[in-house]
Amino acid sequence: MDLYEHQARELFEEHGIVVPRAEVTDSPKEAREIARRFGGRVVVKAQVKTGGRGKAGGVRLAADPASAELTARQILGMDIKGHTVGKVMLAQPVDIESEFYVSYVLDRAAGRFLAIASAEGGMEIEEVAASRPEAVARIHIDPFEGVTSAKANEIAEAAGLPAQTADVLVRLWEVLVREDAVLVEVNPLVRTVQGQILALDGKVTLDDNARFRQARWGAEGVEHDDPLEAAAAAKGLNYVKLDGEVGIIGNGAGLVMSTLDVVAGCGARPANFLDIGGGASAQIMADGLAVILSDPAVRSVFVNVFGGITACDAVAEGIVQALDSVQLTKPLVVRLDGNNAARGRAILDERAHPLLQQATTMDGAAGRAAQLATSG
Repeated sequence: MDLYEHQARELFEEHGIVVPRAEVTDSPKEAREIARRFGGRVVVKAQVKTGGRGKAGGVRLAADPASAELTARQILGMDIKGHTVGKVMLAQPVDIESEFYVSYVLDRAAGRFLAIASAEGGMEIEEVAASRPEAVARIHIDPFEGVTSAKANEIAEAAGLPAQTADVLVRLWEVLVREDAVLVEVNPLVRTVQGQILALDGKVTLDDNARFRQARWGAEGVEHDDPLEAAAAAKGLNYVKLDGEVGIIGNGAGLVMSTLDVVAGCGARPANFLDIGGGASAQIMADGLAVILSDPAVRSVFVNVFGGITACDAVAEGIVQALDSVQLTKPLVVRLDGNNAARGRAILDERAHPLLQQATTMDGAAGRAAQLATSG
């Protein structure tokens, strides 16, 4: 669950991290009033869950209230990497002396968190790391120890950060732990000409497994940027949009991941990840097909089910009933294996839908789905 910048700033403030004064609006006229309250000169920032806003024109300096209104009007509705700007944040500008980068991110391979810091903030950290890896410090955090003052000083010294940033590093760790985050990033963290340390920008990703503890964000906090992912989430489906042409439905995350690989090995690209779990009721199947078929990039659909607790004949009944409620407009290839597979295949044969085909092996079904998608 990614938060917007203004939400990340809210968390920072709650944990004692200093941020510039700012307000959020979706109204150009209100932007003028905010700028007036702030003294006239403001930074207008698009609120979207993606990077590269500055390069796309989504972060601009406005010299006065009238300019703030005009700038807000220009930014609102912009498309930035597929994200439509619905709100802008107006912040008071600060006089920057130095910019830094700091973050904590979950290192799944190592099974612990990783502190990443650099004295060269305000830039793409990936570019810095690639061109001059020595400029980026990477230090693993013992989850039982956390970030103590001593650890914060170690991180700051390794990255060449001012000693004053150690307190921010400790507080950022508190944000990560107490707010169920898997990523906390500040870029840039700045030192002003007056010597104050401020978080000018913030990115926070919360653990989806902790959503029940993060209800404070409501619908805005869990908003999906892709409309298909939003539609799937509304139906309770475990769906991830991918850039491909073969729609995928499977029961079990491991099976679905294997299916993606097999389809790719057949020369086609999976269009999505969709795990219907242990059950494949008619409603779940209908919802899954409806989401996948609404993707204009999909040219065929592959349903790959291994019957276990849920038998294949029940899955087949679900598919048949789903076909009665969803208009199938693209070829559907089904592979059923496991418990009651023969009966399940017979049920689909009896339905005899002209766009439905069956295969007895995963490789055969994936190859057929790929062929249908790539042959047009």
